[in-house]
Amino acid sequence: MSDPTKHERAWLVLADGTTFEGRPFGARGATTGEAVFTTAMTGYQEVLTDPSYAGQIVTMTAPEMGNVGVNRDDTEGEAPRVAGFVVRDVSPVASSWRSEESLGAYLARYGIVGITEVDTRKLTRHLRDAGSQNGAIGTESPDALLRRARDAPDMNGLDLVRGVTPATRYPWTEGRGIWTTSPPREAKHHVVVYDFGTKRNILRCLVDAGCRLTVVPASTSAADALALKPDGIFLSNGPGDPAAVTYAVDAVRGLLGKQPLFGICLGHQLLALALGAKTYKLKFGHRGVNQPVKDLATGRVEITTQNHGFCVDLSTLPPGAASTHVHLNDGTSEGLAMPSLRAFSVQYHPEAAAGPHDALYMFDRFVRAMEPGAR
Repeated sequence: MSDPTKHERAWLVLADGTTFEGRPFGARGATTGEAVFTTAMTGYQEVLTDPSYAGQIVTMTAPEMGNVGVNRDDTEGEAPRVAGFVVRDVSPVASSWRSEESLGAYLARYGIVGITEVDTRKLTRHLRDAGSQNGAIGTESPDALLRRARDAPDMNGLDLVRGVTPATRYPWTEGRGIWTTSPPREAKHHVVVYDFGTKRNILRCLVDAGCRLTVVPASTSAADALALKPDGIFLSNGPGDPAAVTYAVDAVRGLLGKQPLFGICLGHQLLALALGAKTYKLKFGHRGVNQPVKDLATGRVEITTQNHGFCVDLSTLPPGAASTHVHLNDGTSEGLAMPSLRAFSVQYHPEAAAGPHDALYMFDRFVRAMEPGAR
């Protein structure tokens, strides 16, 4: 059967005027966002549904996507959050017994505009050299898409957390189930999770580690969080510029020293800001499942999953705060600790199993910090 869309054309136009021609797939229309790339070879469904990618047009550097379809179990959130999706080739067949839907149909169902048949190697090299920047995808003329890209809001100063955080608090009890060989521990510790756009597998890992979770909106004050009588506070990942999420920084500042506190990704950046440090935007960010990180305490190298465009400025850490992990490619911040306040964080995603188990010890560290008498 012939493909009725094979002669349709679409374009990705970057704000600097660079244009890439391809073919539309997923939803029709036009979209704008920050054009970024991830070096992950697989896991496109987890990328699509990770709320940290909100507001971004994501380019997959691996050449073929869609080959295992889409299923309800591998999602990291309720729906895809990317602004757009760019691939070299879409597999015509979803070859997996777990597949419930094709990638193109899934994107169309959720209104996500995609483009295929793009020279993603050339695009990735351009973003690496020129830096991540706004772009637009659509079937409109390249000139119209260029105007859209240049009119789109810049990621600097953009609070995207409000668009992905829940409206009300909720409990979470699901663990990793068949995806782990270790039985879940008894839920001894009550943890309040600040949901800035959390990935579901983070919550699953916390449950398996022995935590009873109450997940709260990003706007929850420190006083309201403490009123829930937690044994620990967790700060989740999320999208956008951390410095723009001032209400969360204020909350974290009010929580410091009250109970053990653990942050991942955006949570790492918010902890740093609450301590008085600063953050800055990376040229093209770290996105992928092969990022090497060194634990400075042990000298051990972990292979990690990452998705972030902003970073903590290590030179601005206050006295008493220590850098605990660094990225081996560029020496940037990947972890910090403030022992006197029982607070620590990592920039990477220990729940994402890139290593595959290199970084799961971070959840055990958090649980140990909540044990009676721990300091």
